[in-house]
Amino acid sequence: MAEGIERLRRFIGQLTGLVDGGADEAAMIDQGGAAMRALVASDEWLPPEFAEPNPEQYRQYLLYCDPWERFSVVSFVWGPGQRTPIHDHTVWGLIGMLRGAELSRDYAVDAAGGLVPGCVARLEPGDVTAVSPVIGDIHTVENALADRPSISIHAYGANIGAVARHVFAAETGAAKPFVSGYANRLTPNLWDRSTETRARLGI
Repeated sequence: MAEGIERLRRFIGQLTGLVDGGADEAAMIDQGGAAMRALVASDEWLPPEFAEPNPEQYRQYLLYCDPWERFSVVSFVWGPGQRTPIHDHTVWGLIGMLRGAELSRDYAVDAAGGLVPGCVARLEPGDVTAVSPVIGDIHTVENALADRPSISIHAYGANIGAVARHVFAAETGAAKPFVSGYANRLTPNLWDRSTETRARLGI
């Protein structure tokens, strides 16, 4: 668990350094994406409390929110067969596959305001992709596995659980506002270094 928290702490430190340095969206996606690949290179670090599926709907757990809400990090847990509606994000986002597999379908808005379905991408453990209003921000995501949960780690350029976003009707493209919130009963304690300090002191 201590190593797991250290891996997450390192990732958060890297994103904080990028936003503190004034990185633009392209840099966040490029350099933040590299940091995300390092984070999801191991699937053992995520505490069980943030990997629990729900039989009724997918869950979004907050792992960290920057004090100034410049970015947030969440785990998405998908039960078998679960999927999102068509939705947007309104900010940059990084998605790293941790366990299982996901299918993501992109959508574009045509001249009449309708939605045009695009390609479907499959994410396997270790894969990283991105979304943003610049490179493409509307998609659906679903668990690609019918017999077990899948988990992905997401970083967004805001406190994503509090962002006013949209879901879209597939037939008409009509947008409806929504705010996702979080499923947490608790948040991880990134700053408890007591175990490693005791080990260093031999107590």
